[in-house]
Amino acid sequence: MKLYGFFRSSAAFRTRIALNLKGLSYDQAPINLRANEQRGGDYLKVNAMGIVPTLIDGEVAIGQSLAIVEYLDETHPQPPLLPKLPADRARVRAIAMDIACEIHPVNNLRIRRYLLHELGQDERALELWMNHWTKLGFDGIEPMLADDKRTGDFCHGDTPSIADICLVPGVFNARIYPSFDMTPYPNIRRIFDNCMKLDAFQRALPERQPDAV
Repeated sequence: MKLYGFFRSSAAFRTRIALNLKGLSYDQAPINLRANEQRGGDYLKVNAMGIVPTLIDGEVAIGQSLAIVEYLDETHPQPPLLPKLPADRARVRAIAMDIACEIHPVNNLRIRRYLLHELGQDERALELWMNHWTKLGFDGIEPMLADDKRTGDFCHGDTPSIADICLVPGVFNARIYPSFDMTPYPNIRRIFDNCMKLDAFQRALPERQPDAV
């Protein structure tokens, strides 16, 4: 397997966690988002959207982190990243999407760069922007975790799922600005800490990737 990604990309971070949880070996092909390599002709032949990550598995090429994670779960079922019951699977997917589809898209690097360079916003405005959308998302996710007996050591039960794979990079993004207050989110913080005790999450850390600078 080959994973095209960028060490600071939250979406690539998710994919690395999933690969590690599955115990799969893979080669990394760094794409420097800061240098706009994702918009280069060579990479656009791999991923026409010009985004990371992209997973290559033999003749199969997959973009979008959640699609990659579910592909890995279907092709390598152990350990499972989704629970068995349909309602539980829906809950896990909903938590994952609340992060990957609601918080992350408005706070990712290309949005931040557009705000700064095209719309002329300054760093303070960018800080307010990111903190606003993160708070809005975490304010919804925290009670989902606190008020549901299915929450355990992790978002759902006592083993990591796709929800945790999304949660951890989401917390890293929340910490970009020290002004963001994590105090109101004890369950998010507790689950994050439990995840970070696992080798699969540690090895996926941005600073431990070959393109980290």
